Amino acid sequence: MSNPHKGRTGLDRVIHAAGYSWAGLKAAYTGESAFRQETWLCVIAAPMAFWLAKTWEQAALLLGSLLLVLIVELLNSAIEAVVDRVSFERHELSKRAKDIASAAVLMALVLAGGIWACALWQHLR
Repeated sequence: MSNPHKGRTGLDRVIHAAGYSWAGLKAAYTGESAFRQETWLCVIAAPMAFWLAKTWEQAALLLGSLLLVLIVELLNSAIEAVVDRVSFERHELSKRAKDIASAAVLMALVLAGGIWACALWQHLR
C-alpha cells in the first residue's frame, strides 16, 4: 500500500517539505503558548551564548541545548494534537502519551539548564 501524498521527488519535494515545515513552525508559534515562551527564551538567550561561551564548542552546546528544547516542544505539541484529534474524552492511554511527551520537554529543559549553569559557572570562576 503506497501513500498517494508521497509522490514528489527531487527539488519539488524539498520545496514542499520546507513549506510544510514553515507551516508547522507557524502553527506551533500561534497555537502553543509554551512554544512561544520557549522561542522568546531562545531569542533572548542565544546572544548570551556567545558572551558566555569561551570556545565555539561551548557556544554550539549552549545554542544546541536551546534548539533541543524547541524540537522536543514541537514533538510534544504534535503528540498532543494527535491525541486530541482522536478524542477529547479522558482516557488513560491519552493521558499517558501527553504526560510522557510533557516529561520529555521537562528533561530537555533540565538538560539545557544544566548546560547553561555549567557554562555560567565556568565563565564566572
